[in-house]
Amino acid sequence: MEFFNQAYTELLRSIEAALNGLNPVEVELILSSLQEAQKERSKVLIIGAGRSGLVGKAFAMRLMHLGFDVYVLGETITPHVGDNDLVIVISGSGTTSGPLNAANMAKKLNSKVIAITSKENSPLAKTADLVVDIPGRQDIAKEDEYTSRQLKGQHESLAPMGTMFEDTCMIFLDSIIAELMNRMGVSEESLLERHATIE
Repeated sequence: MEFFNQAYTELLRSIEAALNGLNPVEVELILSSLQEAQKERSKVLIIGAGRSGLVGKAFAMRLMHLGFDVYVLGETITPHVGDNDLVIVISGSGTTSGPLNAANMAKKLNSKVIAITSKENSPLAKTADLVVDIPGRQDIAKEDEYTSRQLKGQHESLAPMGTMFEDTCMIFLDSIIAELMNRMGVSEESLLERHATIE
C-alpha cells in the first residue's frame, strides 16, 4: 500500500498545483468561446487520442447535457465542421499525429481551434487559435546509472506516461462545466433532462 498512498498523494498535490498555475486569461477565453458557440448554435467538435480522447468524451457528454451541439471525432454521427464551428483538441504532447492532422484540417476549414496541451510550443499549439497550457508532462533526461539519478533527484514518476496531464485535464474540464452551468443558470436537474434513458 506504500506506493498506492504515495501515488494518490502525488497526484492530488500535482493536480492542485497545476490548476493553481493556469493562466486565467486562457481559462476565460475557452469559456467565452464555448458560450459563443452555444449562442450561435455552432458545432463543437472534441478531438483526442488514447486517454486524452477518453477525457474528451467525458467533456463532450457534459456539454451535451448543457445543450451544446457537440460531437467527438471518429464517431459515425459526426458531421462536417466549418466556419464558426469550435474544435477542441486535447493532447498532452501536442505532437500526436491524429489530433494534430485533424487540427490542421479544421484550420483549413476556418473552424476555431482550441488546443489543450502541456506543451505550449508544440506543433499543435502553433496550429491553434487559442492554447490552454496545462502542466502535466515532464520530459526528464534519464541517467543510466541509478546512483547518479538519485543524486540528481531524478525519480520515476508514480503517475507515468502522461497520467498527470490527463487527470489534471479531467478536473479542469469538469470545472469548466461547473462554471458554464453557473453562467447559464443551469441546475443539475436540467442536466438530467438530457441524460441517457437507455444505458
